[in-house]
Amino acid sequence: MSDPVNSIPPKAAKRPFTIEKHGHQRVDPYYWLADRESAELLDHLHKEKAYYEASTVSQNELKETLYNEIRGRIKEEDQSLPVFKHGYWYETRFKEGLEYPIHVRYPSVNKRDEPEVLFDVNAMAEGYEYYDLRGVRISFNNRYALFAEDTVSRRQYTIKIKDLKEGQILTDCIENTTGSPCWSANNATFFYVKKDPETLRAYGVFRHQIGTDSKDDVCVFHEEDETFNVGVYLCKSRSYIIIVSASTLTTEYRILKSNDPFGAFQVFSERQRGLEYNIDHFGSHFYVLTNKDEATNFKLMRTLVTQTDASFWEPFIAHRPLVLLEDFDCFNSFYVLAERELGLTRLLVNSWDNSFSFYIPIAGETYVCDLYDNPDFDTEVIRYYVNAMTVPPSIYEINVIDQATRLLKQQEVVGGYDQTQYVSTRLWVKADDGANIPVSLVRHKDTAEYAPTLLYAYGSYGHTVDPTFSVSRLSLLDRGFVFAIAHVRGSQYLGRAWYDNGKMEEKMNTFNDFISASRHLITSKITHTDKLFAMGGSAGGMLMGVIVNKAPELYKGVIAAVPFVDVVTTMLDDSIPLTTGEYDEWGNPNIESDYFTMLAYSPYDNVEEKAYPHMYISTGFHDSQVQYWEPAKWALKLRENNTADTKILLDIDLSVGHGGASGRFEQLREVAKEYAFIIELSENQTI
Repeated sequence: MSDPVNSIPPKAAKRPFTIEKHGHQRVDPYYWLADRESAELLDHLHKEKAYYEASTVSQNELKETLYNEIRGRIKEEDQSLPVFKHGYWYETRFKEGLEYPIHVRYPSVNKRDEPEVLFDVNAMAEGYEYYDLRGVRISFNNRYALFAEDTVSRRQYTIKIKDLKEGQILTDCIENTTGSPCWSANNATFFYVKKDPETLRAYGVFRHQIGTDSKDDVCVFHEEDETFNVGVYLCKSRSYIIIVSASTLTTEYRILKSNDPFGAFQVFSERQRGLEYNIDHFGSHFYVLTNKDEATNFKLMRTLVTQTDASFWEPFIAHRPLVLLEDFDCFNSFYVLAERELGLTRLLVNSWDNSFSFYIPIAGETYVCDLYDNPDFDTEVIRYYVNAMTVPPSIYEINVIDQATRLLKQQEVVGGYDQTQYVSTRLWVKADDGANIPVSLVRHKDTAEYAPTLLYAYGSYGHTVDPTFSVSRLSLLDRGFVFAIAHVRGSQYLGRAWYDNGKMEEKMNTFNDFISASRHLITSKITHTDKLFAMGGSAGGMLMGVIVNKAPELYKGVIAAVPFVDVVTTMLDDSIPLTTGEYDEWGNPNIESDYFTMLAYSPYDNVEEKAYPHMYISTGFHDSQVQYWEPAKWALKLRENNTADTKILLDIDLSVGHGGASGRFEQLREVAKEYAFIIELSENQTI
């Protein structure tokens, strides 16, 4: 039975706040919701949570059914493939009923049943509502393990050290880091990145000595440009410690011999706006993946370790206008290129002496493949994985000499999974401006026309949502749903130009592409407006905000997870985490032309009186990427302007951040909520 008090949408006080820029004024009545210390705010958020729960009482049984159904397909007692690194086999294990992994290692395969437990994350997470372990780094002598913890979900990690010989945690404790430290070769010195406590920008690389106070740590590099973030890592050869300083359009690297931790980092090649490059070391050369000289889809160059400036870079793999070069990996006798052409990924294996060259064979119309973890240079056998919407993640190994291939591990679907019962295809949809938009679909083979359909997209930062398998998604497909991914501009699915044509002043293409894909699904009889649902998260949540403003009539329901919807206000406030580093993605609203470009699509600014579809909006109070107040304000404004008899629901979790719950099973409850929302709507109408 629903609670009649909580069945009424909550309202919040209106306190008009005027934001003026470039002679233009915007009045935000809910600006005050950004005061996270306000008791009035917390009271309002609790009311929003109560309203969500009261409004979805009818879904509770379905949520539990879905949760148990999805969890029942997961092999709870499982382990990763062991990977051999520097004298030990490393493995991640999961135990039945436990939320978190157990990290182990053993010196030889006959010791696999007697492993050394590095970290039992289940024990470490006890007492915390949220717990995330990352950044496990083993010292060169295999004695010490660096690790980093986040117990708040703000992605501010505390680095600690475990003495694996003694089995004890040392007293060293370094707060407010990115959680990705890097050892030097002396086994007593490591490097890490600090974050600005307010903006959360990764601004500086520090050096720490085991057994010393972190207050005495030396800053070896400070990035002054607020549009850049920094990182530090050990290259595959373990010969160099590498600092990367990166913005959306520009990168710059610094290098230091790993056996000289107290030396000075040297600039690899000075930054030039618009020049992107990525480096790795092998033998006497550095290999440079770069867009130098208008190589839009990137090319591979190389240079001697003694001559690293861009003026010395020599061609190695030429730029190809139709092939995006995504990555490369070096081995003693060969190298591997990860490429993408017409949306599909592939792996090209070439010997250094040109004695062989071949593409690893992959079948299917829509899939993704990439290299797996291959830390060993001296090998003729490499691991790679293949994933498709109808094929569970599969890890293979291939001998590059005779090309003999064998399957090492495929994700098991408990209860059985018959791949032949599902069909995956790829459509090409014509956009309003003539561009061809790829759309990947999967459905049960018996699904008829006009099926309920969930269309998903992200479409920003050049991030590509590949067509992968989902054990959770089977709960939709087995109920007659079609699931589709719109590979809209703003991703790099069709190469770097596909990304460039979906950002800054071209950002509207992202939204129009999604709407074109939606209309095609309707006109081609795959679905109907009464059965079409849309979903996106973060920047994809912004996409959801735009499409419900531009074409709300196309959708029965929309899921917007942690949505970035108050674009202009956020980008005007450089004290908010991640703002300055995003100017080359969205624009800098301090520039008049950028301001009005962003204002034209900013979801919160463009809410107006119209019939909006049913909406499920989720957020986390500790979100460091999209602050909770953006979706909270948006939900209020949508309700005020909604002329339809639909519900705008805000589901806020007061204990998590951008990534949601940390436990592997608790995450499934979030999926169950989203699926229950659209399943119930799909069952409550006819065409």
